[in-house]
Amino acid sequence: MCVETADWRGMCWCAVLLLIMGVSESGEPPWPCPQCCECSPENLMVNCSSNNLTSVPDNINAKTHHLNLANNLLKTLRHRQFSTLSQLQELDLSENILSTIEVEAFHGLQNLLTLRLSQNRLKILPVGAFSGLPSLHLLDISENEILIFLDYTFREMTSLRKLEASENDLLFISKRAFSGLLNLRELSLDRSNLTSVPSEALSQLTGLSCLRLCLAELTILPNNSFRRLGRLRELTVSNCPLLGSLATNSLIGLNLTSLTLTYCNLSSVPYVPLQHLVYLCYLDLSYNPIISIHPNLLGDLLRLQEFHLVGGSLLRVEPGAFHGLVYIRLLNMSSNQLVTLEETAFHSVGTLEVLRLDNNPLICDCRLLWVWRHHLHLDFDKKPPICNLPVHVQGRMIQDFTQVQLPGLFTCRQARILNRKPQEVRTDEGHTVQFFCQVDGDPTPSIIWLSPHRTLLSTTGRIRVLSNGTLEVRYSQVQDSGYYHCFASNAAGNDSISVSLQVRGFPASSPRNRSIHFFMEGWSFTSTQSPVNDSQGLRPFPFDMKTLIIAVTMGFLSFLSSVAVCFVFMFFWSQSKGQIKHTATIDFVPHSAGAGPARGGSGTDNNRLTMKLL
Repeated sequence: MCVETADWRGMCWCAVLLLIMGVSESGEPPWPCPQCCECSPENLMVNCSSNNLTSVPDNINAKTHHLNLANNLLKTLRHRQFSTLSQLQELDLSENILSTIEVEAFHGLQNLLTLRLSQNRLKILPVGAFSGLPSLHLLDISENEILIFLDYTFREMTSLRKLEASENDLLFISKRAFSGLLNLRELSLDRSNLTSVPSEALSQLTGLSCLRLCLAELTILPNNSFRRLGRLRELTVSNCPLLGSLATNSLIGLNLTSLTLTYCNLSSVPYVPLQHLVYLCYLDLSYNPIISIHPNLLGDLLRLQEFHLVGGSLLRVEPGAFHGLVYIRLLNMSSNQLVTLEETAFHSVGTLEVLRLDNNPLICDCRLLWVWRHHLHLDFDKKPPICNLPVHVQGRMIQDFTQVQLPGLFTCRQARILNRKPQEVRTDEGHTVQFFCQVDGDPTPSIIWLSPHRTLLSTTGRIRVLSNGTLEVRYSQVQDSGYYHCFASNAAGNDSISVSLQVRGFPASSPRNRSIHFFMEGWSFTSTQSPVNDSQGLRPFPFDMKTLIIAVTMGFLSFLSSVAVCFVFMFFWSQSKGQIKHTATIDFVPHSAGAGPARGGSGTDNNRLTMKLL
């Protein structure tokens, strides 16, 4: 027994000795670690993730800096749930089933820098839920079911730098929801149900530098959408299929360096809304149904270095499209419908470093010869342009051709006008005249017509250019007289012709009060009124028989309708007067020269007449 007692005492003394040694080495007692958690005293970290916890564990060391409670079954955060963890710097509550956060749930976490609440079931954030977090820099509430941001939801988070609120069911953001976030730099509102830009709420974020609005239900960016965001540098609006246009002043007040407008429904480059963004360096308009880039409309973007338009419907980049972009170094036009990209589109190709033209039906002719000449210093990002036509070079990469092969390749045939015969037309006013301009060349030349006043003629109007290049002058007037010029041009050269039109007016001495005969399907009418335009003679009656019959019928029906309305009015008026008497009694005195005064009362009865009213 004594031996056993001595052994037991020895073991106790060993345990005490080891405990004393532990204290002496670390200077403090060892950490208590909650059950089912992993603790790292060296990193001041407690990891309780993926343990199916339904409540926050007790006995978490007050000196913990990093607490991970992700991927559990937490439903509610109670009032001052973490008040004992004043040293906590990072708290991860993501991937739980949180639906309720009580007011001041995080009160006491004065040193908390990062709070993650993503992938929960939060529908509303009560005002005051985030009070007591003066040092917080990052708040992640993404992938929840939040419907609305109420006024002053985040007002006590004065140090917040980044707010991640993507993938919620946001329908509305109150005007003062972001009040107090004076130091917020990044805000993400991706995948929301917002149908308009919350301009009033965003105007509270005067320090914001990066904003993302992706996968929203936006239909238009109205004027002054981002007012008071003078420090905003990066704006991303993406995956908004209902967004078809930008208002003229939608981006006014911004000094952006990066703008992304992708996966929207923009049918053209928003030239006017962009023109004041003189500090813009990065522009991405990819995955929009943009057909062409017009010349000389991007020149105000003086500092633009990267331009992306990938996966669109781009058919043509006009010559001069990038004039003024003296610093452009990256151009990405891959996966479009481009057949060529001419060197004349650029201000200078000398600054270009990266060029992407892959996945386009390129025609390798003289228009793309510049790409071969610069291919040694151009970076194609491992996806070089490939020829689609002509057939004998189909499928070959432009950079693979040699100097010896070039004379028979990358060739063009100069534009040439085929009908060189003089076209001189003399006609009277009112006639329609056509001038022809048939062209030949490879690539197909473009055709323009200039008026006698050297103005460009369009495809609409009384004087117009038809789709086949023919000039049509309809209802010619004296002022249309003069020489018209047709210009045909392609990458190999130009050609031009001039045609003459002389239009005769009617003599000024013709009688102004002459009769004008109108003819209508065999009927002849004569008018003695002088015509408005004295330069014309006989004119056909402006209406045919069918039109006249319809007009008369409509007039007759209008007359009958008016009569019917009058009768109805009289009927109701008469009913309003009450019962109508159908008889009337009239007393009268016979007027005779020899008659004496009436005798008795019998004379009065004989001088009364009763009438029946019909």
